[in-house]
Formats: sequence, C-alpha cells, structure tokens
Amino acid sequence: MSAQNEQSVTPDVLYRAPLFTGLDSEAQESLASTMRPVQLRRSAVVFREGDSGDEMYIVASGKIKLGRHGSSGRESLHAVLGPGQMFGELSVFDPGPRSTTATAVSASELWVLEHDNLIAWLDGRPEAARGLLAQLAQRLRRANDVVSDLVFSDVPGRVAKALLDLAERFGEESPQGLVVRHELTQEELAHLVGASRETVNKALADFATRGWLRLEPRSVTLIDTERIARRAR
Repeated sequence: MSAQNEQSVTPDVLYRAPLFTGLDSEAQESLASTMRPVQLRRSAVVFREGDSGDEMYIVASGKIKLGRHGSSGRESLHAVLGPGQMFGELSVFDPGPRSTTATAVSASELWVLEHDNLIAWLDGRPEAARGLLAQLAQRLRRANDVVSDLVFSDVPGRVAKALLDLAERFGEESPQGLVVRHELTQEELAHLVGASRETVNKALADFATRGWLRLEPRSVTLIDTERIARRAR
C-alpha cells in the first residue's frame, strides 16, 4: 500500500461509521484507541484482489473505489465509498484472499482496525457485533440489488440510479443544483454502471439534453433530481 502512517486526532466522522453506531462514549474511545490512521495519495492501492489480509478500514476523508477484474482484464466497479463508510470487514472475520481491489479515487485518510484488536474489543460487547452483522447484511442486500438491476434495468436507468447514489453521499447544494464531485473518469463511471463507456455517455448526454443535469469533468450537477429519480425506477 502506497501510504504514510501519521498520528492525528480521531475524526468525528469515525464515530458515524456503522461499527460505532449505538455505542457509548467509553466503547467508542476504547475502539478508536486500537486504530491507526493512514494517509493515501490519489490512485494509491490499499489492497489488491487475491491479497491476504485481516484488516478492515473506515474512510475518514476522500473516496475509495472497490472493484474486480475479469479474465479479459475489464474492471467491474462494485462501489465508491466516502467518509464514514467501511470496507474490508469480511477479512476481519474470515482472514483470507481479498475479494476486491481497493483504490483511492482521491487523496484520502483511512482508519485501520486489525483482526486481533477487533476480536479482543468485541468480547463482551454484543451490541457492537450486531452492528457489524447489520453492515454485512446491508452489503449483501446491495449486492442483490446490483444483480437485479443488471437483469431488469436498462442502462439509462442504471446510470440514473448510480448518479442518485453518488449524490446521496457526495452531493453539495448550490444555486445551480446538486453538485456531485464523484471524481470518477468516464471509464470508471461506466464500470460502476456495468455497461460500455459509449452507452453510458449516450445516456448522460440524453439527460443533459433534457435539462436534467450538467456534465463537468469528474463531476455532475443534478438540476432535476425528481425526473432522474423517476428514470431510476
């Protein structure tokens, strides 16, 4: 992992992560004390598919993408994560080869939790274990949704849904609309949707022509979120 470890004050966003939800301040501080911060430059790889590992991560700032590569070399982008979201938790409970590659989309800070520290901390804290189980259940639900979308939804519908998902986490209100600085290339956005770049670009251009959004480099401004939401259904 191309990164530098630094000591820093525990960010508030850490306590908003699912792992910390519902914990009292003593439990939160006890868990945070076992974690360490890692600074990443844009395009730095946290881990690669097939790597061994038993650490999980919480995003404190920046964006991380999770993806896999097929036998042809084509990338499938599973998710783009932002502050407060976790990844790598499967390897904490089942240490073994990583199922995805995690890469920094932008300069980011992660907080790392090792397997042994988490297991020791979980002892006697069933409420925290329930929180992790809920997180894993949400991941499975999202995976099921992705499969359903690939089967039942057309590309413009998947593009609309992806834009709304990115807007929920990275959108910023402005006089022009909801600005979503996703920082993805056109190719990465196509990988996230599960379609060719040309097809995704055609859908985006159609939305722009209809006045639903404005396209910008590595970002988009959603002007009519209601119509985009309808198209996502």
